[in-house]
Amino acid sequence: MRERGFRIALASSGKQEHVEHYLSLFNGKELADAWTTSDDVRRTKPAPDLLEAALRAVHGTAGVLVGDSVWDFRAAAALGTPGYAVRSGGFSVEELCAAGAKDVFDSPEDLLQRLDETLLAGRRR
Repeated sequence: MRERGFRIALASSGKQEHVEHYLSLFNGKELADAWTTSDDVRRTKPAPDLLEAALRAVHGTAGVLVGDSVWDFRAAAALGTPGYAVRSGGFSVEELCAAGAKDVFDSPEDLLQRLDETLLAGRRR
């Protein structure tokens, strides 16, 4: 995503200690430019607070969400932010689309292979 000109902010409703533990399992701290947790906001998803905090963390004014739950897309809709779903959160394609996902991908790999079909096509450096 960085090669395409994007900054990456993770927005998790989890507690900071849990999020940092999971990020350490896959070198997420090196992959993300910033991350926010429930400790950073008063309200978590579906309220937009967490996504607003993530945008501030990367000095952004607009974004594109990649999420896996209806709560992600309800929060994004509250901000007017488009988003794409990856089916890892246990929700059906119909539920994710009804919540606002522009498209649904079966896996992160599926999203990556079809990235040029999305708003995440960006600009290659």
